[in-house]
Order: sequence, then C-alpha cells, then structure tokens
Amino acid sequence: MAKVSMIERQKKRERLVKQYAGKRAALKEIVRDESKPMEERFKATLKLAGLPRNSAAVRLNNRCQLTGRPRAYYRKLKLSRIMLRELASQGKIPGMVKSSW
Repeated sequence: MAKVSMIERQKKRERLVKQYAGKRAALKEIVRDESKPMEERFKATLKLAGLPRNSAAVRLNNRCQLTGRPRAYYRKLKLSRIMLRELASQGKIPGMVKSSW
C-alpha cells in the first residue's frame, strides 16, 4: 500500500488538472497560433506559466486503483502487478487464468 499522503497528493493533482484543463487548452492554442501578434502570444505564455504547476497533466502518475502503487502498473487494467496476480489467483478477473505446472 502506498503512503496515504502520496495518494492524496495524486488526487489533488487530478482535481487541479480537471479544473484548469479548459484554461490551459485555450492559452496553449493562443501560444501555438502563429497568425496572432507576438505580444499576445507572449502574454499567453506568461499566463500559462502563472497557472499552478500541478494543473499540468504531465505531472500525473499512473497508480494502482486498489493500492496506489506507482510502479509495475498495467494501463489496460489500472492495477499493479501484485494486485493483478492476487485477483487472478482468486479468479476475479474475467478470462484470466493463472497457470501452474
């Protein structure tokens, strides 16, 4: 199980990303639009830099939905390898059979 503080920090980042997504997209669009004057693009860049760092989607980590473990994460299942093995052993993942010989 991951530290509770790390899981809560991740949740806070997710909230900020969702909250500022529209604003960030609009500012990025202005910055990328080369038909706009340079001053306007520069002001948009400064506004973008003024937004909270944790509102950038790049700062999100993939974490296991059950334990919060950040490493050995399977994107398709949103689980870590440890929980995947446990759930597969218990037969709780449809279509997955744990083989042994």
